[in-house]
Amino acid sequence: MARIKITQVRSIINRPPNQKATMVALGLRKMNHSVEHENTPQIAGMVRTVNHLVQVEEVK
Repeated sequence: MARIKITQVRSIINRPPNQKATMVALGLRKMNHSVEHENTPQIAGMVRTVNHLVQVEEVK
């Protein structure tokens, strides 16, 4: 399965609790922190929830 790299580019200060929880569940802790995940439907849904806070790249 394809892997994606998710980088936090905006702060989670003053965001709704569900968006903060999604960022924690993705493993993002602070600005410019990146994590890699398999591109599963569950991860894609989490990314869609916080797409305005993150940058997503496909890893080869």
